[in-house]
Amino acid sequence: MAITHLLAERPAFLEGVARLSDIAAVLPKPRSINKAVLSEIRAMLQVDDLNRDQLADPESALAYVESRAAGKNLVLLDVGGYFAPALERLHAHFSGRLLGVVEDTENGHQRYADLGKLPCPVFSVARSPLKDPEDYLVGQSVVFSTEALVRSRDDILNGRLACVIGYGKLGRSIAAMLHAKHVGVTVYDTDPVRRVQALAQGYRAATTLAEALAGAGVVICATGNFALREDDFSRVSNGAYIASVTSSDDEMELAALDGLYVRTQIGPSVTRYARTGHYFYVLAGGNAVNFLHGASVGTFILLVQAEILAALALLASNEHDPGMWEVPREVRKSIAATWLSYFHGGS
Repeated sequence: MAITHLLAERPAFLEGVARLSDIAAVLPKPRSINKAVLSEIRAMLQVDDLNRDQLADPESALAYVESRAAGKNLVLLDVGGYFAPALERLHAHFSGRLLGVVEDTENGHQRYADLGKLPCPVFSVARSPLKDPEDYLVGQSVVFSTEALVRSRDDILNGRLACVIGYGKLGRSIAAMLHAKHVGVTVYDTDPVRRVQALAQGYRAATTLAEALAGAGVVICATGNFALREDDFSRVSNGAYIASVTSSDDEMELAALDGLYVRTQIGPSVTRYARTGHYFYVLAGGNAVNFLHGASVGTFILLVQAEILAALALLASNEHDPGMWEVPREVRKSIAATWLSYFHGGS
């Protein structure tokens, strides 16, 4: 059962999954669906709507999984920890056998890790070195799309201070790209180690979110775990642009602003939030801004997809104790060598 983005390269990935196992259902991430790809996948596989509330309720999640895979050996391919709230219930009461989970993202990794004692193995590729190129290129694409939307308003990044919330792999790439465009960057991360790392790279590191937001004309949220909550928006500078690297329900409490701010669509993918004495702009509805321009990272995405397939094969073929797992280093080296041989003549 696969939660996934449905972008141009995804049919080939799902074909790879289908060679290893039956696919009980594909659940596309709603903010990253290419309509042509969706039609192609629907012609081949069961496609269901992805509903976080349904999967967050253990009983509803169990009923759904039973409706698609009753009595089967099951691996869950996840992108964002959607199955985490119901994992214990699924493992204990699913009529088949839950072999484990493969998680793609950092915020999903954190959601499974936060469960503490896991009932089954969870393979995470989020912190794999094979994901580093993707994260770097995604960071670049986030800045590209943010700048494109700012320019659509006859505005530019230059002359604005930028605030990057979250200094993980994506946040580091975003900060570096902004710096390369001669934009002053302030970094905020709840982890003091990461703030030290930001300082070492020449950025200003704020000790509080309020300090980071003060004076920032561009705010890019890169935590995957509610960078901006309801009370934080009042600290956003007038006229600031806010962008996200992931879904709005993972990064911003925009729904909490209903009744507090008037929303006005002022251009393609630019929304103005205003109340007396305060206004700011949210890009792409608060969702991953880079998906507006394809979010392509080229063939580097195949490295991550290959590792997901390797994790799926490992879960299907071997017993693993409950807990967080990573694909073995030798398997990663084999994936990298194969990729280099195919795309770069073995360089």
